[in-house]
Amino acid sequence: MGTFSWTHLLIIALLFVLLFGAKRLPDAARGLGRSLRIFKSEVGQMQSESATPASPAATPAPPQQLPASAPQAQAPIADPQQGHKSL
Repeated sequence: MGTFSWTHLLIIALLFVLLFGAKRLPDAARGLGRSLRIFKSEVGQMQSESATPASPAATPAPPQQLPASAPQAQAPIADPQQGHKSL
């Protein structure tokens, strides 16, 4: 009972023909074949792109750091005793 015999497969095929019609089955199989071909080519492209190392121009450059001896500009600090002055 665990295996399919040729009669089981024949009954399943007849049910598909009755449900979907004889004209729609070849169209569906053709569409499925096209989809599988496109999927296979896209997977192949993704694998070939991941196998090639990235070019140095594609990686962003690290940010430049200022030398430690360079003076840093600071905003003036308002004196609380002089009142509210705009900066």
